[in-house]
Amino acid sequence: MAKIITPLTDKEIKASKPSDKEYNLFDGDGLRLRIKPNGSKLWLLNYTHPIKKKRSNLSLGKYPDLSLANARKNALEAKELIAQGIDPQENKKRQQLEHKSIHEHTFLNVSTKWFEIKKDSITPDYAVDIWRSLELHIFPSLSTTPIKEITAPLIIDLLKPIEAKGSLETVKRLSQRLNEVMNFATNCGLIQANPLTGIKAAFKKPKKENMAALAPAELPELMSAIANASIKRTTRCLIEWQLHTMTRPSEASGTKWEEINLETKIWTIPAERMKKRREHRIPLTEQMLELLEVIKPISGHREFVFPSDRDPKKPCNSQTANMALKRMGFAGRLVSHGLRSLASTTLNEQGFEADLIEAALAHVDDNQVRSAYNRTDYLERRIPMMYWWSGRIDEAAQGSLSVTGTKQLKVI
Repeated sequence: MAKIITPLTDKEIKASKPSDKEYNLFDGDGLRLRIKPNGSKLWLLNYTHPIKKKRSNLSLGKYPDLSLANARKNALEAKELIAQGIDPQENKKRQQLEHKSIHEHTFLNVSTKWFEIKKDSITPDYAVDIWRSLELHIFPSLSTTPIKEITAPLIIDLLKPIEAKGSLETVKRLSQRLNEVMNFATNCGLIQANPLTGIKAAFKKPKKENMAALAPAELPELMSAIANASIKRTTRCLIEWQLHTMTRPSEASGTKWEEINLETKIWTIPAERMKKRREHRIPLTEQMLELLEVIKPISGHREFVFPSDRDPKKPCNSQTANMALKRMGFAGRLVSHGLRSLASTTLNEQGFEADLIEAALAHVDDNQVRSAYNRTDYLERRIPMMYWWSGRIDEAAQGSLSVTGTKQLKVI
């Protein structure tokens, strides 16, 4: 004869006290209240799995948050699922995942997680550029959209107005970044496949334009313009420093005194400041050392060699040299990044080894296998080349126009 279970009452539940061991109060039909030694009371439904035919417990909630009446209601709903061949625990997990996909796995939240990983492999300036582009063009429309609802037609409709404005390069960059986010979502198991693969085919291709740069024969014109321009000494030193060292605008403008070793005559740029996230060493020529002597009275007591005018505790803007070149009349002919091209072209014409030039420019070999094995920076072999380049700059300055070619200039 089956044991008869008397249904529970609220009075009985409230009167129950914790014991040294957990125990159960039974309500009937598999519903029970588990009393734990710490005093917590948890509703459980003991049932047989509709497919596996194994006994299992479904957690319904805590008492008194879940009352006796509501516990019975939830147990009844679970039994209805079981009668349909649906396991209530699996159904509960599925509902939780659906809730997450809608409220937690939004495009903004997934992009944020992707960016936290992405920014560790790129320079701070590039990281800012990526996030700003998403904030400006993508998040206003898609921030709350569940990642699983992102489709190619949705993104195409979003980017078409940008294409219509002629901002093809912006469309290209956004397409790349959106694809990275969706690949991240795929790898995390949030979606089954990236729906944006090949989306670039829906847009016009931007015309590839080389960065504006002068020809080697125009170096004397540049040096004369720098010498006669109405610019601050810090800006002039920055332009010449970038020209001598062949560094990128952000690398040059962010130079720190602590990175420079005057004894070994080497400037070491840490990996986190480099585009390819690899430490870069530059041998300092006599002209570079003289340039540092010129700027030292201005910034020698500060962290950055080329401090900002507005806030000397920060470096000057990476676009400072670029804007100065525009004011000097080189708009359309030369950008600050083009100083690297000028150096590269000149050194290649002079017959210097390609590997030495590429190392001086901190370029990483596109051949991943070769790059992995070729970790040398040819520092010693680059020294004669760097000395020749600094000498060529002095020669183009005719000995008196360069900051490094004259020590009698007063610091202003």
